[in-house]
Amino acid sequence: MTTASPWGIENLPYGVFSRTDGETPRVGVRYGDHVLDLAGALHDEVFATGSLNGFMARGATAWRDTRAVIQNKLRTDLATVEPHLVPLDQVRMHLPIEVGDYVDFYCSLEHASNLGRILRPDDEPLKPNWRHLPVGYHGRAGTVVASGTPIVRPCGQRGAGIFGPSAKLDIEAELGFVVGAPTELGGRAGRFADHVFGVTLVNDWSARDIQGWEYVPLGPFLGKSFATSISPWVTPLEALASARVPGRAQDPEPLEYLRRSEPWGLDVSLEVRLNGEVVSRPPYREMYWTPDQMLSHMTVNGASLRVGDLFASGTISGAEVDQRGSFMELTWNGTEPIKLSDGSVRGFLEDGDTVTITATAPGPDGSAIALGEVSGTVHPAR
Repeated sequence: MTTASPWGIENLPYGVFSRTDGETPRVGVRYGDHVLDLAGALHDEVFATGSLNGFMARGATAWRDTRAVIQNKLRTDLATVEPHLVPLDQVRMHLPIEVGDYVDFYCSLEHASNLGRILRPDDEPLKPNWRHLPVGYHGRAGTVVASGTPIVRPCGQRGAGIFGPSAKLDIEAELGFVVGAPTELGGRAGRFADHVFGVTLVNDWSARDIQGWEYVPLGPFLGKSFATSISPWVTPLEALASARVPGRAQDPEPLEYLRRSEPWGLDVSLEVRLNGEVVSRPPYREMYWTPDQMLSHMTVNGASLRVGDLFASGTISGAEVDQRGSFMELTWNGTEPIKLSDGSVRGFLEDGDTVTITATAPGPDGSAIALGEVSGTVHPAR
């Protein structure tokens, strides 16, 4: 293992894997081009399950202690753990968590402004509440799927008396946050790092035509609930220590419960590929609302957290055209299609298209941390 590897000892993301011979899924960490089987390496049966939830439920102290033990074994006792290192090409990755609730936010100023200009060209791009709170909605936990799961084009109403497959199938490149420590009903979340176990890449697939017809007055429903893909890897917060940056300046100053006490902006750089070709590089560090503020807002009314809850940032978009995290923005609602290297053009996604989102973040001493990838291929409507 070289120190230059983005999957080195400073990363060690968690995932759930099985061997290609049909072994029961179990928890491991990625180390280079291998997965370390934690049940065998640490002799702990909590890792012999098909989910991270049992381990996450032990709390933040256990997360930190376990990570330190894994790092120490890899540094000083490699001969002992080596029999438990499984080559990546011999495993199948699974959904890493049992998802409790899924909440999706709308935290990019550029994304919200772009959509406002597209959908309401004669009005102010931002609604009056947008700079006062991180806008969000509850999604469908049961349709959060692992990277690689086929995405069937959804059907629905696209207007009055119009029903059929979505003609405006889109992506949303996002960063997701996995809750490991719960709260009681009626209480509020404490420190961000005491509740959030780690981050994962998210593609919140969207049917813009279905969404556009249905979302007034209660917000997204069938246009968003058909599939949300996540990476098989959950990167622990500790691995992103060198990526932490102050959040973006906010005006007006948020209410007291939303004021930041720690720097939880993250310098994460995403890359979106369509059929292998880069079409966008969204910068997460430019997000207006930071994840600690999202967590504070989603629990301020006493709504409880559960182990395995997932909340996502909303589409990540930067100020430049090639930093937009959705095709709705990249093609300005299909009016300015993008041209690919093979000569084809896209306004929105076609059947057979594959979208892959990857990301990296700075690690210690100039190294890089890889956040894996989330990928999905569009299949025809049924």
